[in-house]
Amino acid sequence: MIRWGEEKRQADPGFFCRKIVEGVSQPVWLVSDTRRVSDIQWFQETYGAMTQTIRVVALEQSRQQRGWVFTPGVDDAESECGLDNFGGFDWVIENHGDEQRLEEQLENLIEFIHSRL
Repeated sequence: MIRWGEEKRQADPGFFCRKIVEGVSQPVWLVSDTRRVSDIQWFQETYGAMTQTIRVVALEQSRQQRGWVFTPGVDDAESECGLDNFGGFDWVIENHGDEQRLEEQLENLIEFIHSRL
């Protein structure tokens, strides 16, 4: 499946992005699983300044406490870390285990979204 997806992306970087918006009109899109710079670029080129990028980060220790175990060949693949060096996120949500801090960050994001409706 990964190989098929990569082949589709190589032939047409916007293939999957177009599929999710095809035939649907929404005032706000929350695309929860962009994994590559080309995905972000497609949304920025298509929707311009309306596009807001959000990165959710968690310390490795927090992730391990939730049961995550690093798997070579999976967790170091482009599909998992292709955005690690992308520096242009509009929002960075820290999910290190502090529920109050996470809630505050999400409230700010929701407030922003409501301001754009």
